[in-house]
Amino acid sequence: MYIIVGLGNPGRQYEKTRHNMGFIAVDKIAEELGIRVDKIKFKALVGEGNFCGQKVILVKPQTYMNLSGRAVKEITDFYKLDLENLIVIYDDIDINLGKIRIRKRGSAGTHNGMRDIIYHLYDDGFPRIRIGIGNSEGRNLKSFVIGKITKEDVPLLEDAINRASRAALAIIENGIDAAMNGYNVREKKEKDGTETD
Repeated sequence: MYIIVGLGNPGRQYEKTRHNMGFIAVDKIAEELGIRVDKIKFKALVGEGNFCGQKVILVKPQTYMNLSGRAVKEITDFYKLDLENLIVIYDDIDINLGKIRIRKRGSAGTHNGMRDIIYHLYDDGFPRIRIGIGNSEGRNLKSFVIGKITKEDVPLLEDAINRASRAALAIIENGIDAAMNGYNVREKKEKDGTETD
């Protein structure tokens, strides 16, 4: 069994904001697998289905971003889930716009939702897929992440969401290492020799 959690904020005012990339990716996976994410359980909207012989539970916490760990803790405890089978998808300001990164484990970085999940699980040993939303470039960070996506950014973010949703399913189908090899593609080295993220 796998649980895929997309992070975001509930409410119509947050629907198409940068901070809701996780929710949007889970909606994409739900569409792909024919799952309705509409049951209210574990302080979250939840839907169940199957993929590659595995039960898959899709989760959108309804606690607001900074308290995401409460819902994740409830559902992983209920199912006694091995954390290697928990996949969390979320936005990341430290990754270039439209890029995605998969990691097996690690710190929360600057993301408060992830920080709360790690705090409640007492563990950071679970896969995560980060969707790059770019840097706020001096703008107020809160306004940036909960701000509406600009028309110019829509195609890049739509492509990233599609790849993130496929990557989550690739983890289930082929394992985390194969998914990382397939989706963690480095950009070409810049002229000064440094790699962009």
